[in-house]
Amino acid sequence: TVVAGGNGSGNRLDQLSDPRYVFVDRDHSVYVSEYGNDRVMKWVEGAKQGTVVAGGQGQGNDLRQLYYPQGVVVDQLGTVYVADAGNDRIMRWPKGATQGSVIVGGNGRGGQSNQLYAPIGLSFDRHGNLYVVDYGNHRVQKFNAFSYT
Repeated sequence: TVVAGGNGSGNRLDQLSDPRYVFVDRDHSVYVSEYGNDRVMKWVEGAKQGTVVAGGQGQGNDLRQLYYPQGVVVDQLGTVYVADAGNDRIMRWPKGATQGSVIVGGNGRGGQSNQLYAPIGLSFDRHGNLYVVDYGNHRVQKFNAFSYT
C-alpha cells in the first residue's frame, strides 16, 4: 500500500523526489524527508497528498530552507526535527511554522564540538537528549537536552 507519493518524481503535493527518511507518528501520519525537493512532507493516514512541514522554499541556508535533508523525527507536539545535511546543522520546526531554528551545528562545516559535517541521522532518548549521526566526521554526538532547547 502506497502511503506517500506514488505519482512519479516531482514537486507537487502528491509527489516525492528522492525521498530519504521516514518517521511515523502515533496517529499514523508519515513524515518524509526529500533530498530532491529540500523539504519534509507530512502525509496524514489515507491522504492523497501531503503538506510541507519544513523547507520547501528552494535549496539554501536561510531559516525557511533546507539543503539535502536527511533524518527526521517528530515529537508529540508535532515539532519536526531534521538533519539538514547540506547545511551541517540540525533544525527544529514547530508545528505550523514557516521557518525553523538551528538547534545544533550551523557554525560551518567542521569537526569541533559545535560543528557538524553532513549529519544524516538523529534520535532522542527518553530524557530528551539528542543523538546525531555526524556522517562526515565519522562520529555520533550526544547533546544534552538543556543545551539545545
